[in-house]
Amino acid sequence: MGEHGGGLVKEFMHRYLEVVSPKTTVTAVAERMSVKRIGCLLVESDDPTRGPVGILTETDLVRKVLAAGLDPMVTTANQVMVSPIVTITGDRTMLDASHVMETNHIRHLCVAEAGEIVGIVSVRDLVRSFVDAESGPVNDLDQVYRPLSILMATTLATIPSDAALLTAAQLMREKRLGSLLTMEAGEIVGIVTECDLVRKGLAVNRAGAHTHISAVMSSPLLSIDVNRTVRDASKAMAEQGVRHLTVTESGKIVGVLSVRDLVKMVSVRDRPRFLSKPS
Repeated sequence: MGEHGGGLVKEFMHRYLEVVSPKTTVTAVAERMSVKRIGCLLVESDDPTRGPVGILTETDLVRKVLAAGLDPMVTTANQVMVSPIVTITGDRTMLDASHVMETNHIRHLCVAEAGEIVGIVSVRDLVRSFVDAESGPVNDLDQVYRPLSILMATTLATIPSDAALLTAAQLMREKRLGSLLTMEAGEIVGIVTECDLVRKGLAVNRAGAHTHISAVMSSPLLSIDVNRTVRDASKAMAEQGVRHLTVTESGKIVGVLSVRDLVKMVSVRDRPRFLSKPS
């Protein structure tokens, strides 16, 4: 393991890459993400001698297509992909990867060797490298009273379960959120995430303006008590295959914790060390 238990990027990256052609429709992209249970894929070039030229994530599909009211059966990958692709080399540390991802506001980072993309690391990989390490800044939080209360978002963003998918996507884009708690009769009954909108909405071509959130939301909620540890939260997310948990205190929801929140303390704590390094 490297400094702070983060390890090297090449130790945690995924070498299997999902790639689509630039003219692939957003519906087909969403379907591929759903089938493969992945949050991003690469977009290849029209020139067969070149490697991938763009990356598409669930966030891109939600904010650029669904929230904009575009037709996912007509809109193509090259129209909404992010290009150029942000990369890091495999011999850099996961701590460096964390800072690059935070600086660029991304959850997936491509790994390059000799100018060729050879892998991808995600926020979940950061969690594996830092949270699951035996020591380091994240696990130091175990010594802090109620560490989840430090990391969680305490402002609860909500939306009625009978609102349209389009409305949810627009609110997520406006607030720069990856999830919204869903309400019925004044009570929180579930959660809708970018993943839900992509895999249960776009992938099966549900009409964004006419489909209710209740058709795609996750319910009942998966929760964790505020007194549990960061490692407990990481384990719960991994076992349930989710990226968000509601945090409860005495049975009442007091916050929302995302997989990204689990590692944000690393970037905050170590930013001075990273910025002082030569470029």
